[in-house]
Amino acid sequence: MARPRKPLLSTDRIVETARDLVDREGLAAVSTRRLAAELGVSGPSLYNHFRTKDEILEAVADSVSALVDLAMFEDGRDWRTALHDWAVSYRAALRDHPNIVPVLARGPGRRPAALHLADAVYGAMVDAGWTPAQATSIGALMRYFIMGSALGSFAGGFVDDASAYDPADYPRLGQAHLLAEQQEKIDERAFETGLTALLDGLAQQYEQAGQDVQQ
Repeated sequence: MARPRKPLLSTDRIVETARDLVDREGLAAVSTRRLAAELGVSGPSLYNHFRTKDEILEAVADSVSALVDLAMFEDGRDWRTALHDWAVSYRAALRDHPNIVPVLARGPGRRPAALHLADAVYGAMVDAGWTPAQATSIGALMRYFIMGSALGSFAGGFVDDASAYDPADYPRLGQAHLLAEQQEKIDERAFETGLTALLDGLAQQYEQAGQDVQQ
């Protein structure tokens, strides 16, 4: 009886396995030896696809960038709606894979999906009438905001022990121990509040720039 064949080693399989490992245990867990064990192959076989651990992590980061929806920049949505919908999609991808955010935060480097993302945002803003300098600033601003929101949970940072908030020391934190149990709701609401404020500010600048051109 023929022995079952092991799945062929491929770049996609290595990246998927590495991403799962990062999700479960963090960046420090990734090594060629550990990945080889997870994949059921010998360590040297990985070098046919990646030369270093850093290359693997870059590929994992790019696989997460590839999860971000960019359709809103191509289907006729106005620039503000497109930025909002893209930010929500981007944050969702980072929320699902938070441990890779420090790698993504370094910038796109040579990663294809990340560069495609940057190109889509920049191009959409220029096409909407922002100057190239303004479009660059908007892309940077959005990235700071989205990645910052993904680096940690505000609500989750408060312990659920009421005794930690002695009213003699913290008279206004009497309900702080309840924040953790509503973490997702509070963090989502905070993100939407900040995103709306950010977009309102950009819309005001956009309108003012249009008025200045007409004068």
